[in-house]
Amino acid sequence: MRHQSEMGAAEVKAFLTWLAIDRRVAASTQNQAFSAVLFLYRTILEQPLVGLEDTPRAKRPSRLPVVLSRREVAAVLAQLDGVPLLMATLLYGGGIRLDECAQLRVRDLDFDRGVLTIRDGKGGKDRTTLLPGSAEATFRAYLESVRQLHGKDLGQGMGAVSLPDALAKKYPSAPFEWGWQWVFPARRCYVDRSTGRSHRHHIHPSAFQRAFKAARLRSGVTKPATSHSLRHSFATHLLEEGYDIRTIQELLGHSDVSTTMVYTHVAERGSGRGVRSPLDRALLSEEHRAPSSVVKALSDVEHWAPGFRAEVAQQAAPEESADGKGTGHPSVASSRYRDILRRTVRSISALLARRHDGI
Repeated sequence: MRHQSEMGAAEVKAFLTWLAIDRRVAASTQNQAFSAVLFLYRTILEQPLVGLEDTPRAKRPSRLPVVLSRREVAAVLAQLDGVPLLMATLLYGGGIRLDECAQLRVRDLDFDRGVLTIRDGKGGKDRTTLLPGSAEATFRAYLESVRQLHGKDLGQGMGAVSLPDALAKKYPSAPFEWGWQWVFPARRCYVDRSTGRSHRHHIHPSAFQRAFKAARLRSGVTKPATSHSLRHSFATHLLEEGYDIRTIQELLGHSDVSTTMVYTHVAERGSGRGVRSPLDRALLSEEHRAPSSVVKALSDVEHWAPGFRAEVAQQAAPEESADGKGTGHPSVASSRYRDILRRTVRSISALLARRHDGI
């Protein structure tokens, strides 16, 4: 095996090709390996590689975000409790990131205005977003328990939190003030080696990630959703409700509206596209009833759901005259689908109503 200093651009290209073709690693892994090799030769070995300046980087594929429906969000939230449930409420109700949620301080929650302030977010920017009014009573009761914990820490000579920049030097008493305390404090304290003080940090994001994954599995949701999917769902559902894209951009804190535009690709017909599958229109529209041959074909396929067959039969069945005899499609009128229709007409009507309401 040769030493790296004895190799050059040709060996590096062969290595990158091996990663892409033989190992089939992701584009991000290829770019990370490329940057590591360039750093090795330029900084460690002090032998800058020649001939790799114009080498193209691997392009990451464009992926759509994982978005949960309203029913799926409710199912996952139903499996959470305690602090993870409160954090999920803010992630979905305000569209914030997990790190931003974990680093919230008491002063960032404005219940009177219904505003949640995010400080030093991604890109070092501050912004405001929605504070769900439906969770106000729960959060007030929870913050009271946090206040009691803070009082207990003060009684034990602790109760100080870390402050950004050098604010602790400028305002020595600020770390002990209630407004600067974490909304979601950790269970354990730690000792700051530089000052020797005991502090209570905020909850670690991995604690919520584990709780969210377990809740998703228990809820039966099959989508590969993570905690960030709640933020995606927040933006998508607002778009489906008719809110303009610029407002959603400000709530999410995106610098460019093109980043927010990705949610137009996953929003349902409520977003304004108004596209409906021609199959739904052909089978469910009153003006375009399915012919009896469709029902006859479906009756021979045992794998189709009974509810779907009954729904098709409802659209294909003829109207009855005053004497109770069918006015058309006698083969359908005399088939067992007439019995299925009578038993399921109420449930089908309820199903169509729920679809129309977007439930």
